[in-house]
Amino acid sequence: MKFGMRKPSLKKRISARTSIKRQIVHRTKLKMPRGWGWLRNPKKYAYNKVYQRTTFDVFALIKKLFK
Repeated sequence: MKFGMRKPSLKKRISARTSIKRQIVHRTKLKMPRGWGWLRNPKKYAYNKVYQRTTFDVFALIKKLFK
């Protein structure tokens, strides 16, 4: 598990927004309601929950500084 700052990746940001899987799920309206990730994939949900609490995003930090 990672601790500390996350390295931003422009390539991963773009690919996450334009993936075929994402397009299919959104266009067929199969999206789950917000907060229901534990139902769809509990293992991934638990990992992401811990990851989000142990790391921080550079852009979120910059956003807080300039508020």
